[in-house]
Amino acid sequence: MRFDDDWMSRADDRILEHLAERGPDTPKEMADSGRVRFSRQHINQRCKKLVSSGLLVHLGNGVYDITRQGKQYLKGELDARKLDFDDES
Repeated sequence: MRFDDDWMSRADDRILEHLAERGPDTPKEMADSGRVRFSRQHINQRCKKLVSSGLLVHLGNGVYDITRQGKQYLKGELDARKLDFDDES
């Protein structure tokens, strides 16, 4: 069971799952994949929020990857309500 928080959206789990399975990717490639069924703009916005929470890392050039914490969240080993944010994205 995953422990999400009020700040999270439905897109967040799809983004994290996509990156856990396929590795680093851009919001455009995620949107084009058909797995993350949201607009590129929405995915980009959510990626920035997930970076600020520590669940994703921005590698540069619009490429994001899942962090160890992100993988722990997907496995149900991390409660998103206990995450600290780097900034208020």
